[in-house]
Amino acid sequence: MLVKIATAPIELEAVYQIRSEVFVEEQNVPPEREIDEFDKTATHFIAYEDELPVAAARLRFTEDGYGKLERICVLKSQRGKSLGKKLMLKMEEEIKNRDFHKAKLNAQTHAQDFYQKLGYEVTSGEFLDAGIPHVTMVKYL
Repeated sequence: MLVKIATAPIELEAVYQIRSEVFVEEQNVPPEREIDEFDKTATHFIAYEDELPVAAARLRFTEDGYGKLERICVLKSQRGKSLGKKLMLKMEEEIKNRDFHKAKLNAQTHAQDFYQKLGYEVTSGEFLDAGIPHVTMVKYL
């Protein structure tokens, strides 16, 4: 498996396709909500399995000193293969490479245990985003 920063137009197209399949088609997030103003400036990640794009995410850096991990998704057919974990580790590596030492994400509550196993701690109460229950989680790197 290969995880890398998506820079080429074909890679970015694959990122958006994966996100659409997971968030829009599978989770019924409105398309206009899934793609937002941060996509133009975020660092996008893509994961490949046997040269096929299978997972994606984006990373932003916030004024309060966090690397904010967002839009983390793995195609349904590829789940359970530790792809999400590898994607997270690559993003955390990029956060440290940019001299940031804190990571933050808004986790869907059904995925909370996954993030806790990677060292993230819940720092908020439950809230809705696009009609889906979430919690904010933080990890010091």
